[in-house]
Amino acid sequence: FPYTTLFRSIAVAPGETISLDIIPGPRCDWFIDEALDRLTSQCWQVTPQSNRIGLRLQGELPLTRRDTRELPSEGTCIGAIQVPANGQPVLFLADHPLTGGYPVIGAVAHYHLDIAGQLPPTCQIRFRAIHPFTVFEEYK
Repeated sequence: FPYTTLFRSIAVAPGETISLDIIPGPRCDWFIDEALDRLTSQCWQVTPQSNRIGLRLQGELPLTRRDTRELPSEGTCIGAIQVPANGQPVLFLADHPLTGGYPVIGAVAHYHLDIAGQLPPTCQIRFRAIHPFTVFEEYK
């Protein structure tokens, strides 16, 4: 299909449900085994506290961490899904900062970033992992 069909403006109504593809990682191993299933099996509502920095999401079941340590701040990509201590994800958008010590469980696929940036409060998001999480072995 033509490249121009990937990046387009869409009209998303408040309350509408949108599916976004995600790539799991890099810190899935910081979460309990059920966390990625929770991320992809329930709807996440965009809250009114969202802005150009990120979409603050609210789900019925929070994402539970196995490892509760804080990470040093690290750079991340647009579309990263960071999970603060309360277990309610933040989807980073165009003006996002460093992670601020919280792990990133996944990132929105590049071809859905334009849609993510247009989602209004009360819109519902369903995440769909496009491949399983894989732990990379450290190079020695």
